[in-house]
Amino acid sequence: MSADHRTPSGHEAPAPGGPEAPGGHEAPEDITVRDPISAPDAEGRPRRVTRRFPLFTKDTARPEGGGRAAPRDAPAPARQWPVLAVLGLAGLGLLVTAFGQFRIGTLLIGVALLGGGALRWLLPDVGMLAVRSRFTDIVTYGVLGSVIVLLALMAQPSPWLQIPFLKDTLHFTVTNE
Repeated sequence: MSADHRTPSGHEAPAPGGPEAPGGHEAPEDITVRDPISAPDAEGRPRRVTRRFPLFTKDTARPEGGGRAAPRDAPAPARQWPVLAVLGLAGLGLLVTAFGQFRIGTLLIGVALLGGGALRWLLPDVGMLAVRSRFTDIVTYGVLGSVIVLLALMAQPSPWLQIPFLKDTLHFTVTNE
């Protein structure tokens, strides 16, 4: 047989219409992709795919970046360290708030969310910290974290951050004139 009838692994490919592997399936090395819209199915055979959505959803796809953050042989907590770090810092913030340090506790919660957004942006796989698409997660964690941090900094009495136009806006909306 000539060299152009060989598979990538160097074995000779069967002639078209030739014998198939036992069970009626082609062996993995004998698979030929015939057109740009064929893709392998679960058994590795090429099948024709469509871009149309199915009538009934049978399963859900894992979000982009939702793979393990550590190798498979690592213990479960190590595989999910990003979400455990965010939850741990948020839990610490709740504990500090429960002991009477409202401003510091809420700052910790906001920083935990901002850290979750940063982890989602920087790491390729963050495990269960990935909820939706990468963009949606980053925006959600960033906006919620920023709002919590700003509200914690502006909380009364004696705010650490004063924004002058907000006081004027509040005074304008609450006047009894």
